[in-house]
Amino acid sequence: MRAYLLLMLVAAAVTYLSTPAARWIARRTNAITAVRARDVHATPRPRLGGLAMLLGIVVSVLLASQMPFLSGVFETPQAWGIVGGATIVCLLGWADDVWDLDWVTKLAGQVLAAGFMALMQVQLTWLPTPGGLTIGDSNQSLIATVFVVVVAMNAVNFVDGLDGLAAGVIAIGGSAFLLYTYSLTQQASPQDYSSLATLMMAVLVGVCIGFLPHNFFPSHIFMGDSGSMVLGLVFAGAAITVTGNIDPAATRDALSGAQRVPLFIPLLLPVAVVLLPLLDMGMAVVRRLAAGKSPFHPDRMHLHHRMLALGHSHRRAVLILYVWAAVFSFGAAALVRWEWRVVLVGLGIAIVVALVLTLGPLRTRGRFLDDDVATGAQPAVDAPAPAVPASGHTSTHEGRTR
Repeated sequence: MRAYLLLMLVAAAVTYLSTPAARWIARRTNAITAVRARDVHATPRPRLGGLAMLLGIVVSVLLASQMPFLSGVFETPQAWGIVGGATIVCLLGWADDVWDLDWVTKLAGQVLAAGFMALMQVQLTWLPTPGGLTIGDSNQSLIATVFVVVVAMNAVNFVDGLDGLAAGVIAIGGSAFLLYTYSLTQQASPQDYSSLATLMMAVLVGVCIGFLPHNFFPSHIFMGDSGSMVLGLVFAGAAITVTGNIDPAATRDALSGAQRVPLFIPLLLPVAVVLLPLLDMGMAVVRRLAAGKSPFHPDRMHLHHRMLALGHSHRRAVLILYVWAAVFSFGAAALVRWEWRVVLVGLGIAIVVALVLTLGPLRTRGRFLDDDVATGAQPAVDAPAPAVPASGHTSTHEGRTR
């Protein structure tokens, strides 16, 4: 574990130190988030945080490739496939942040990046279903891989709606996935704890931690599409490599019933991490279609908008959404260690606590979490609190593909 923690620290340090340079590049290339009527931020912000994240990933993986402990991980090109795919979508996101690409071009770029990963052996070969569904056909495997990666990239992009939200949610979900993959490796190979999935999750958590000081409210830079797509692709790539390291036939013969539950985590955990944005995206599509509008038509009824409308400050809304991400992520990961009935009880209790935090008196209490405390602004006197604060941001993707 010490090697993974070292790589996490390196990724965090490189990302943190290089983010000011990314902000400078964003200003030089005019990659600036404009203020739109539906947005929550009040002033234009640079949005190329993904460049710093990519640099953190590249440096950390290069360092890992020189570690004897992780030499076995680099016997296949999978690690470089994930790094290469991340580079492609980062450049795509940069172009989108500068020139505002149409959705067809962006989708084509995302498919290209996912296809490159598949070419480098990062492919879904089976799905952890009760019968252990094997994807025997190479074309079906390619299609399944591309679909999963593209959905993951857009799901992370969708959650990028408030300062620090996407980076924090992925850091939390990535931590849960890291513990899962490390535990799985311990059980599968007690003599060798090296794992590509654990490596990529450690690096992913590190870049999120390194970026958060610059991105938490009040933010100085947004990650932009160049960042959200990188996070989604790396997360999906790590999840896919986990399924590739499990023999479905041997597993089906060796385990039965509840013993198979941990094997569903490679699919369950990524869904748990992005459950809230996926639900938000689904409700947005239904809401817009019901109103006779395009499913990509922007509005101010997303989950983060509703949190602000409930009376939460920007910072408080983000922290509460962190709680929800932790509830679902660690609840799914707990299935590796505990019996599912015990996990279900604990999950129920955690959900009740999260509901109290979301709907309870915290909405108007906790002065240290108020936005004016963070910005140093004077709070309004004898005036109702606005439904939407004057700072923060909504996803740079909103209105272009949603």
